[in-house]
Amino acid sequence: MLLPGESHFTTSDARGFSQVDTWVFDLDNTLYPSDARVWPQVDERITLYVMRLYGLDGISARALQKYFYHRYGTTLKALMQEEGIDPHDFLDFAHDIDHSTITLDAALGAAIKELPGRKLILTNGSRRHAENVARKLGILDHFEDVFDIADAQFVPKPERSTYERFLERHGVDPHRSALFEDIARNLVVPHEIGMSTVLVVPRTLDPFREAFEQEAVKEPHIDHITNDLAGFLCQRVLPAVAPR
Repeated sequence: MLLPGESHFTTSDARGFSQVDTWVFDLDNTLYPSDARVWPQVDERITLYVMRLYGLDGISARALQKYFYHRYGTTLKALMQEEGIDPHDFLDFAHDIDHSTITLDAALGAAIKELPGRKLILTNGSRRHAENVARKLGILDHFEDVFDIADAQFVPKPERSTYERFLERHGVDPHRSALFEDIARNLVVPHEIGMSTVLVVPRTLDPFREAFEQEAVKEPHIDHITNDLAGFLCQRVLPAVAPR
């Protein structure tokens, strides 16, 4: 865990950033803070979808949704396998949210802009959702492309095939790339294939998310931990990649 008052942590044998020329970012709960109130809205929409599909009350639908999440990795994957739903309809419904809660993040935008090389978003959500959120944050123009769940053939992270498809699609050398992600288990495969890994955690626990998703776990597959992405980029990454 991060110590009280500590915003960043780097392991003693961490992979650095001097060799990185491709910067890969997860979207949800990574590029925006919990107070943006994006994920709670998406989560509530998923519950509503399950309610309507099965004719359940809210409490029962919520319990079923969480069962699906823990068994399949995402509710979408579960419903595709169990019910044969149209994934595009599901994603359009889940991501039909109010974006007014998202504010421009000038510091993050400036930091991402200064990163040398390519910048990509790798998300278990939809391209439309990623673009809408990144546009509100003021960072969309800094990214070359979005690799979404449809590009992954609806196989979510942390499945190895998703990362392999991403790397092949964009011609990314994992040994020259870094991944910023909010869920520790989603960094296992990236670290195994050679990427520098950064776990982004909230400053305070978000009651709308599972506790295990927010842990600042110090595991061998995690090189760096931060609860301040813009600050981490400015203080730890940009100095490491600055021309000498």
